[in-house]
Amino acid sequence: MVYFPAQIHDVVRATKYFLRPEVLHKYSVDPGRIGISGDSAGGNLAAALGQQFSQDANLRNKLKVQALIYPVLQALDFNTPSYQQNVNTPILPRYVMVKYWVDYFKGSYDFVQAMIVNNHTSLDVEEAAGLRARLNWTSLLPASITKNYKPVVQTTGNAKIVQEIPQLLDARSAPLIADQEVLQHLPKTYVLTCEHDVLRDDGIMYAKRLESAGVEVTLDHFEDGFHGCMIFTSWPTNFSVGIRTRNSYIKWLDQNL
Repeated sequence: MVYFPAQIHDVVRATKYFLRPEVLHKYSVDPGRIGISGDSAGGNLAAALGQQFSQDANLRNKLKVQALIYPVLQALDFNTPSYQQNVNTPILPRYVMVKYWVDYFKGSYDFVQAMIVNNHTSLDVEEAAGLRARLNWTSLLPASITKNYKPVVQTTGNAKIVQEIPQLLDARSAPLIADQEVLQHLPKTYVLTCEHDVLRDDGIMYAKRLESAGVEVTLDHFEDGFHGCMIFTSWPTNFSVGIRTRNSYIKWLDQNL
């Protein structure tokens, strides 16, 4: 199994290779119309790739757009309104998502239960202190989303978790916590989110932060959507929402790429 940050190095290396003039010529690619995209964990990698490129003056104008489909963007708060609302929602319940993060970092499952209640980013974990404002959902999410949900902020937690898994606080794994200066150089962005998805608020908060950084953003939210729904477009699982999310995504690419 391959662990973080090998995946980041892979997508950066592959994209740089693809952008070589001789490779673009071989595949008849217009260098002015190159975009990056991904769904779920792929959305995480696309967002991380965009940020890596935005920090390099020679690369930041190479990408025209980025399109993120129900992306996973942070591992600091597993109690956003969407995590609370969809805690046991099929396909991607919260417990499974937290385990995926631990797997990504080659961490210990012993930490999963503590992470579920945000013990890894409690107030006594100094490493997380400066990052909380970047995913403060009480200010980044609209009232229609926050409803009556309350933030889960532990006073004392388990500082050992981020000491053993510092990757949790790395913007390459959690693009939502990147510096404002990194975000402002990103290309035009499409973010698709689904109501019945623990990751809904990751996408909405990222769209808001990008907007605040001056990036042109389209947030495409589906009230009847669920995590992974876009792959359900052919019989016998040709769901209406799968077809509508796919068509909406392709329409945006047609108009913007």
